[in-house]
Amino acid sequence: MLAVFHLCQCRVSDNPIIYNIFASKHSRLSTSVYLITPPFTQLNTPYPATAYLKGFFNTRKISAYQSDLGLEVILELFSKKGLQELFGAIPKDTGGFSENSRRIIALEDDYINTIDGVVRFMQGDDPSLAHLICKRSFLPEASRFAQLDDLVWAFGAMGVHDKAKHLATLYLEDLSDLIKECVDEHFGFSRYAERLGRSASSFDELHQALSKEYTFIDKILIGILQQRIQQLNPKLVAISVPFPGNLYTAFRCAQWIKKNAPGIKVAMGGGFPNTELRSLSDARVFEYFDFITLDDGEAPLENLVKYIDGAINVDGLKRTFLLQSGRVNYVDNTACADYKQGQVGTPDYSDLLLHKYISAIEVINPMHSLWSNGRWNKLTMAHGCYWGKCTFCDISLDYIKRYEPLTASILCDRIEEIVAQTGETGFHFVDEAAPPALMRSLALEILRRKITISWWANIRFEKSFTRDLCLLLNASGCIGVSGGLEVASDRLLELIQKGITVAQVARVNRHFTEAGIMVHAYLMYGFPTQTAQETIDSLEMVRQMFQAGILQSAFWHRFAMTAHSPVGMYPDQFKVKKETDDVGTFANNDIVHLDPTGADHDQFSEGLRKSLLNYMHGVGFDLPLQKWFEEKVPKTKIAPDYITSILNEVEYQPFNAAAKVVWLGHRPDVEIVTKSKKGEQWELASINIFSKKETINLRTDKAQGIWLAAVLAQLSVNNARMWTMAELKADFEEAGLEDFELFWENKPVNTLFKAGLLVV
Repeated sequence: MLAVFHLCQCRVSDNPIIYNIFASKHSRLSTSVYLITPPFTQLNTPYPATAYLKGFFNTRKISAYQSDLGLEVILELFSKKGLQELFGAIPKDTGGFSENSRRIIALEDDYINTIDGVVRFMQGDDPSLAHLICKRSFLPEASRFAQLDDLVWAFGAMGVHDKAKHLATLYLEDLSDLIKECVDEHFGFSRYAERLGRSASSFDELHQALSKEYTFIDKILIGILQQRIQQLNPKLVAISVPFPGNLYTAFRCAQWIKKNAPGIKVAMGGGFPNTELRSLSDARVFEYFDFITLDDGEAPLENLVKYIDGAINVDGLKRTFLLQSGRVNYVDNTACADYKQGQVGTPDYSDLLLHKYISAIEVINPMHSLWSNGRWNKLTMAHGCYWGKCTFCDISLDYIKRYEPLTASILCDRIEEIVAQTGETGFHFVDEAAPPALMRSLALEILRRKITISWWANIRFEKSFTRDLCLLLNASGCIGVSGGLEVASDRLLELIQKGITVAQVARVNRHFTEAGIMVHAYLMYGFPTQTAQETIDSLEMVRQMFQAGILQSAFWHRFAMTAHSPVGMYPDQFKVKKETDDVGTFANNDIVHLDPTGADHDQFSEGLRKSLLNYMHGVGFDLPLQKWFEEKVPKTKIAPDYITSILNEVEYQPFNAAAKVVWLGHRPDVEIVTKSKKGEQWELASINIFSKKETINLRTDKAQGIWLAAVLAQLSVNNARMWTMAELKADFEEAGLEDFELFWENKPVNTLFKAGLLVV
């Protein structure tokens, strides 16, 4: 049931968190560009697009202000005053509501009296509340808490704080269920009205929804927006729309501005238009927006500012849709080049309410929770994807196909700037796939500068991630990686052109895991021609990886055929058919397709989800795969020890003359000792290596020991120059020593491998 509301006067001034931002001697600011992320993306950290753009504007001396309106709506909604208004908006006749909603409504006072404390706790401001939450007598509980019967075993492995955060997350999710059923059917913590934006080839449905009266969430959103516009008085409002779940609220913001502040120009950019609106032709869209830009936003937005200021004419715009003479036109001044990644500046997180983000633990899994628990500064190592071949991916689009890496030096400069600005040392590198060579350089630069950060990144599971490289990444602060295992089938991986095999992924995952780096795998089912047998065999591969302890987290995605991927552009090559060749006037990316040679993929959705949830919590490995599915599925043809047999194989690393050698440890302590036996005496080098946890002693031939101790100082990570294996061997031989390979593979040096001697 959907309740409707009239727009009321703004209530933002009643919220001290929001009001204090503007409390100054100036009642009205002057800003060129107001950057907005509309509701909703994440509770725990800002989506980085506006921070990237503000950082760029700083380099161009363009004044800009940014807001995460999703967070601000959540803060106003989930407050004592917000819940009072929420419960007041629910119809008094609750007979048509579910038993769960009626229970929450009956516990109204308990929710209202606990909400402020819970939010403060989830923001990290009241950690002592964890003990009260864990007593299970403080928070009201509804249907979301029913799952605790299944997960109670996990609490023994969780600290009090994490357990309390998980319980508080369930509490908020109960309230979310109430909002969706009783007040606003579109609500979701990480998306709003997503259905209206997903596969919307026609603008009709969204246009109709925008003609209706404001929903409860709209009312809060527009109140905040109104206050912002009054204070900032921008020339241009630039709204970033990363996902379909941000689209409706973006249009609501634009709609209000066009009606109430028609002198302000409004533009849309971001991931959604970049993929979905490339063939836009519906003029009604420009009743809301003046401009829609595509791909990297720096140059297009700078040109929009110039255009609004009258410095250039309309032909100077870059990758911009606008309405001219009643028709949608696309203007792209190709003479205007995009900025290089080294020129766009450091992301600027100022203006955002960084200490008010809400950390949640939705799933009791340390790697999986990184997306929702804790605040992460977002950075990219490179523009685009260095691989750029996966056939399911939109590799024809600029944000993937144009690969341009940064240098480790620039990255570390930006890391240090962001840490100084935000006070936060957690970083998530959001590349399509971070390049291994650049990750190596970045790790070395972090260690040389003695920067203390925690970081994680998206990768491709390629063989470059050796044991030693993973140890180096861990030493620099890497705590986790996420990458695409996808279909976990060698035939299909080849069809996808992923460039990896299941065996290779298993070995790489072991390297990460043994180095202390958690691994998350993106999984896919329903790829063209995938059979039921291959789906079950893929699940068995995943089961074995979890059981072997080399995979800590994962998520199954249903394959979606997109217009800008090789599958979408050349469906015949993948034995699928488009349901229609019609191109819509609004969004065009997801393509409905038929897969006559593949399985009925819908039957696997719930079983894959259920089994994976159990595997992530370390249970269910001994159950037959059939137990997870309602319908009959094939028995797996994968040997039960397939993954362990791969891991038991000896990995031979041939001598690589070009490989770099680095020493992460401290300067060794060397002592020459005299040994005697049967009247004969000889000297040995006794070398002590001091680490944070232990002292390692090794003894070797005197001459070899003296050389080794001296060369370790040269190999130190603190030195800018790195030695290759060829140089190391030459230096060994110049010292008059023989049999370098024998020495290098023998016990003394093997002991040093455990203490920080790495070949990368």
